Order: sequence, then C-alpha cells, then structure tokens
Amino acid sequence: MSKAAPPKRDPVALRSERHLDFFNLAFTRFTRKHMRAVRIARWGMPEIPRGAPAVIFANHPSWWDGVAFMLLYRRLLKDRPLFTPMAEWALDKYAFMRRLGVFGIETGSSRGTVAFLRTAQHVLRDPSHILWINAPGRFADPRERPIPIAPGMTRLPEMAPGAHFVPLAFDYPFWGERKAEMLAAFGTPIPAADLLALDREARADHFSTVLGAVADRLAEDAIARDPARFETLVQGREGMGGVYQMWRRLGAMLRGKPFDPRHDQQPERAP
Repeated sequence: MSKAAPPKRDPVALRSERHLDFFNLAFTRFTRKHMRAVRIARWGMPEIPRGAPAVIFANHPSWWDGVAFMLLYRRLLKDRPLFTPMAEWALDKYAFMRRLGVFGIETGSSRGTVAFLRTAQHVLRDPSHILWINAPGRFADPRERPIPIAPGMTRLPEMAPGAHFVPLAFDYPFWGERKAEMLAAFGTPIPAADLLALDREARADHFSTVLGAVADRLAEDAIARDPARFETLVQGREGMGGVYQMWRRLGAMLRGKPFDPRHDQQPERAP
C-alpha cells in the first residue's frame, strides 16, 4: 500500500477510546429502549482473519445501521478498531462521532469518491483496523435485488490489496412485540486478491451477489420468527409498557403468578 499524507481530519488521530466507551453505553441504552433485541444469526458470526485489515461491507436498510455497527463492533470485534464513513453534511450535525472513528465524505461527486478512497487507504494501512461501510451508498430496502454497490466500493481492493472483505446483512422485522428486532449476520471473508482478479464491473456484481446471499439467508431466519436461531447481544424492554402493563403486573401479583411482560409468550424452539 503506497504512502499517503493523512487526511486533514485524520480519523485515526481523532478516535478516542474514552468517547467510544461512553457512547457504547449511550447507544446500548437507546437501543434497549427502542428495539426489542439485537440478535446475530448463529451461522453468521464474524470469522475475520488476523494480521490483515478488513472491510465489512453491509447493506443499508435503515437509519439504525450506524448504531448497529457500534453495537456489533463493541461486542464481537472490540480489539479491531472501527472506522466508518458518513456523509459530511450529516456528520456536521453529529460532530461527536468523529471521536468514534467516523469520518466525513462528500457524496455525489468524483472529488468525494477520491477523498474517501484516500482516507480508506490511510485507515487500512494498519492491519488491526476494520473499515465498516454501507455498500449501497444510499438507503436500500433489504429485499432490493440486486443490492446496489456504490462506485467507490469497487476500487477499495486497489487501495488495500492485503485486506479481507466481509459481507454483513441487516434486517429489522417486527415479530410478536411492539418493537422491531435488529437482526444481523456476517458472511465468508473474501481476500482482496480474489477481487483484484476481476474488473471493476465484475467486482460490483460479486459484491452484490455475496451480500445478497447473506441477506437472503438472514431473511429466512427472520421469516421463521424464532429467537433460538440467533444469539442475543442486547435485550430490550418487552411488553406494551405504560398503565396497561402496570395493570397486568398487579394482576399477576394478586394471583401469585410470575409476571411475563411479553405479548408473544411462546417458548423458544431449539436451534
């Protein structure tokens, strides 16, 4: 990887473990309040080779994806520093995120693509680093096929020829509770050398195909609506809450029975 001057706002230099610790707690609390659970498919645990940088390329179905990056990173890959791009105009609204490894990019221009690739190259120079990126470059429904791939994605193997590229799928279905599930699954790492053997158009097709395969398999588990197919990383609050839940709790207490706040009280099936 050729040497290059660090970007003006160097995400490596700005990143702060103290800030990461604080916002992990904040994001976890926020997620517990607004999501039923964060779950990862048992078949979809990350298996990323050591000794080389990695690029995790995900689909982009929701605003929640950035929060999901933080939660998965802190629970599954904490020893591999996270870096991720965000549109510069959006990052200006959440400037604190620069301390979390987030760096700004100018969207919709060739100049922005070049700046993104230079920053990505700088980040991936360290073999312990992982770049987390939403591959479509825009919001896209998790059922959209083929999954769109942003132009800059196809050039990333050229910036980091020693890296591994790892697909990551997200889905946010509603099951039997009032709040949605945050579901995730990683796929098999792809060596950059395999991608460099393809031209850029073929690379885009390959990225889309392998990411789509992970997303389709995750969708099958989402349709099954079975938490036992997943490992739960964060458990949110269940039940309706409010006065109705207080009334149900009181009724259970008067009957001498344990209180279960869930609407869907079916037992989990074996994985």
